[in-house]
Amino acid sequence: MKIIYKLPVFILILIPTLLSAQQKLWSLEECIKYAWDNNLKIKQQELVVEESDNNLLQSKLNYVPSVSASVSHSMNWGRSVNMNDLQIIENQLSQSTSASARASINLFEGMAKNNDLKSKQVIREISVQEVSRIKNDISIEIARSYLQVLLAKEILNTAKSSLASIDEQVVRTKKLVDAGSQAYGSLLEIQAQLATEKLQLTNAENQVSSNLLSLKQLLDLSTDSSFDISLPNLDNFVSDFKGVSIDELYSNSLNLPQVKSVRLSRDNSNLQLAIAKGRSYPTVSFTAAYGSYFSDTRDVAFMTQFNENRNPSLSFGLSIPVFNSWRTNTAIRNARIEVKKSDINVKSQEQLLYKEIQQAANDAHSYFARFKATEDNVKAMQESFRYVQQKFDVGTLNATDYTVAKANLFKSQSDFYQAKYQYIFQLKILDFYKGNPITL
Repeated sequence: MKIIYKLPVFILILIPTLLSAQQKLWSLEECIKYAWDNNLKIKQQELVVEESDNNLLQSKLNYVPSVSASVSHSMNWGRSVNMNDLQIIENQLSQSTSASARASINLFEGMAKNNDLKSKQVIREISVQEVSRIKNDISIEIARSYLQVLLAKEILNTAKSSLASIDEQVVRTKKLVDAGSQAYGSLLEIQAQLATEKLQLTNAENQVSSNLLSLKQLLDLSTDSSFDISLPNLDNFVSDFKGVSIDELYSNSLNLPQVKSVRLSRDNSNLQLAIAKGRSYPTVSFTAAYGSYFSDTRDVAFMTQFNENRNPSLSFGLSIPVFNSWRTNTAIRNARIEVKKSDINVKSQEQLLYKEIQQAANDAHSYFARFKATEDNVKAMQESFRYVQQKFDVGTLNATDYTVAKANLFKSQSDFYQAKYQYIFQLKILDFYKGNPITL
């Protein structure tokens, strides 16, 4: 019985522990790492890397001679040849067994193997860079979504504080109305503002839920799992913006995967051109073979015949391409065109990157200026509202002017938080172009 009495106490102790375990707060770095480990696009591209590894290994194995072996046994009826005296045998069953091994390799084929190996190495590196590009894109999207959640939480806290302030004013105004110090209309107006504040709070709560859901979907988390994020200290990110050097930022960003990929593609185009040219060169091959046979038309033991009938051979071959309907020349011309297209793609990507950096630097200046302006505006609105509230408290200001001032304060605070997180996100974009990891 004592155990039964103690069970509810044990459950009460255990439930908070379980709840706290479920309420794990995710940092931005944890969100990004989880996405890198579980995102399906990344996993799919990693399989492409594995496939490139297999193709690269095959290119290396192409340097190894190809070896084949064969064994055959035949039975003949009717006319055959006696292997002892080379006489014709009529209507007699004869049997023979033969075995052979053969190895061959191309000694020269226009450097095709070397260029193919280099091409496979470049293709593998392109697939690796694609993994990095996808990871970078996901990191930026997660950072954007993470900051949207933080923004929604800031607005929610402001809405809660505003609602608490209005609630206090409703209580105070009711007392003044009951005492006859203010008209009943003032109470109705302040109660209407209270309803508006409750609606703002509901909207803010819904926005937090919606942004958390978007972040969960980016992470591919199940919707029924508990999920929330930690609140980092962002004071270090809102200091004065000193500006950035666009040329220096551009120089640092040339190591980004999207730039490396197009440059590697250009290298591969040059290798494909070399391979196409190599097909116009002669091919030199070498073959080594070894074989033997046994025939029952000779009255000699099986192993003895195999030893006597050994037939080793070595041969060299030269294949000279003369004319193949102009296909080789057409392939060379098309490969040269691909090289030119690759050069254009590299220049186009570099120009696009430079424009993106220019825009990012300009946006950082604009968002910082907006952030400072909204910060000053909030300070001014807070001071103005403090003066309005003092007048309202002594009964020299009506409820309409008070609610208007309250709404203006809330709007200025919302604008400030939006500018703040836009500015922080833009700083993260600049960090990305600098090659720094995205962290808070």
